[in-house]
Amino acid sequence: MTTLTFEDFKPGRFGTFGPRHVSREEILAFAAEFDPQPMHLDEEAAKKSMLRGLSGSGWHLGSLMMRMLFDGFIGRTASLGSPGVNEMRWVAPLRPGDDLTLDVDVVEARVSKSRPETGIVTFKGTIRNARGEMLCEMESPIIVSRRDGAGAGN
Repeated sequence: MTTLTFEDFKPGRFGTFGPRHVSREEILAFAAEFDPQPMHLDEEAAKKSMLRGLSGSGWHLGSLMMRMLFDGFIGRTASLGSPGVNEMRWVAPLRPGDDLTLDVDVVEARVSKSRPETGIVTFKGTIRNARGEMLCEMESPIIVSRRDGAGAGN
């Protein structure tokens, strides 16, 4: 398996990943463990909420995005971690039965000033359901090793 390094990430569209099916049982299990609000656990309460039906937690959607990123390319990237998330927006509800697709763009790729053997790649991920509706958008940098330690010792 090829390891992706900083040099492999150029600004623009990087790829599309998925689909990933999300079941009602998965939504309920995640909510019970991590976000037990009524709109994520109870059909009747969810119908009366502003979401108008059972929906997955935004944190569940964020976790699904991370899994899709990992399976798509981060698992084979010389990633050294991330300093955090710049922005995360939940735009529409995650529904039981949704099939998710993740579009990934490279927003910026720059060599680190303090650690020139690494680069900082900022990604924008957008999750859509099978109807093409945007559910979630996230922008986050990751620190990636440069090929063959380029810049080390400079």
